[in-house]
Amino acid sequence: MFSRLSVSKKPAKGSKKAGKAAKDPNKPKRPASAFFVFMEEFREQYKREHPKNKSVAAVGKAGGDKWKSLTEDV
Repeated sequence: MFSRLSVSKKPAKGSKKAGKAAKDPNKPKRPASAFFVFMEEFREQYKREHPKNKSVAAVGKAGGDKWKSLTEDV
């Protein structure tokens, strides 16, 4: 009835990684984005206002909501 087709899965040419360059441990880090700078301050404020809340997700969600509500003028 039905015949099976065989398909050989060969890697495409040139798909092998040529080896990554080693990371330089002395390379300086990029500056923090505006959101991360905002979140540092917001976390401290949130923890003062909600000392019993230990949920990282709740802090992140509240920070994200606050960030979305901000305008460029602030």
